[in-house]
Amino acid sequence: GMAFWQLFSTGLIASSNSLVKAGPMIVKINFSKKSLVIASTGQSIISFLIQIGLVGILFVYYGFTPSIAILLIPIVVIPMILFTLGLGFILSLLNGIVRDIGNLLSVLITFLMFLTPVLYAKPTIGILAQITTYNPLYYLVSVPRELVLMGTISEWKGFLIASIISVIIFMACLVIFHLTETR
Repeated sequence: GMAFWQLFSTGLIASSNSLVKAGPMIVKINFSKKSLVIASTGQSIISFLIQIGLVGILFVYYGFTPSIAILLIPIVVIPMILFTLGLGFILSLLNGIVRDIGNLLSVLITFLMFLTPVLYAKPTIGILAQITTYNPLYYLVSVPRELVLMGTISEWKGFLIASIISVIIFMACLVIFHLTETR
């Protein structure tokens, strides 16, 4: 679960800081700024692949054999990548305007990790159970984790809704970024 969460968190932080870090280059060269955000998210994907490789080594060491459904991981990770890219587009714009967004984002992602059942099982009662039900990140993290560990997906409906939300956020944020890119 932590590998899937790290894909989101490192991708979001890297993409939100991408425009600020490339400030001098942006002023001197005319190019699509979307490429900076996409490349930053691509770096987190490479990190994710390394983490998955290390998890595979742990599986071999402990003698755990995942099901054949593990081959679907690249497909079920796509909504997480789109969600990360969409938020990264908007947060990179906001970070260019208000530089404290980058610092605040690290704290917010840590807080969000504790609201999303990454390190613990999904609660069944209480306010945290309600928050988890409406948290799209829960489905984007738990479904790939279930697929690797158990070979099944128990919450198709929530994952489908979270995937649709991811695509909508990606498209809306991409359009907003494109419209404001020249400024």
